[in-house]
Amino acid sequence: MSTTRPYSPGDRGPEPSGASGASESGAPASGTSAGGVSATGTSDGGTAEPSASPPGGQARRLSFDGQSGVVPLARDFTRQALYAWGWLPAATADQRAAAEDVLLVVSELVTNACLHAEGPDELWISCDKKVIRVEVTDRGAGQPTPRTPHRAGRPGGHGMFIVQRLCLDWGVVRTPGVAGKTVWAELGAPA
Repeated sequence: MSTTRPYSPGDRGPEPSGASGASESGAPASGTSAGGVSATGTSDGGTAEPSASPPGGQARRLSFDGQSGVVPLARDFTRQALYAWGWLPAATADQRAAAEDVLLVVSELVTNACLHAEGPDELWISCDKKVIRVEVTDRGAGQPTPRTPHRAGRPGGHGMFIVQRLCLDWGVVRTPGVAGKTVWAELGAPA
């Protein structure tokens, strides 16, 4: 598993609007998707936006600017996306487990941003037919790393180990000259 590659192996390449908020052309991403859907607010006042979709897929973005209770907010936002994309309601135990894995990874990445950075700035989640990609942007300088399994009985410190075990791949993207980072993870759809 990679912790330094800016994107997963294969032909997918970098995400068009990634965590930097820039489009492929380098222009700042707007509050509307390719389909012209404008940004919508959440019941907590957070900003949820459809983002530029990956080829053949869909994407959503949630800004945590000024929000409290960001972990439950992120889980609720992700759960709504999973319903919209047909991952929920799950027809089989494998589909249910895959959806729960996505929710757990979102929780872990957002919690890590809360504990080890200055809190998360943004959650970006995208889905194509076979992969869900989760990105959490924060202003922290640290490098997330999984703890070794020999500490499995100790409380805390298991977040990145869980992410590593559940995901196809994960990594960290840093933009030169910009404080912070984006931690991304990709999970596969059930067969």
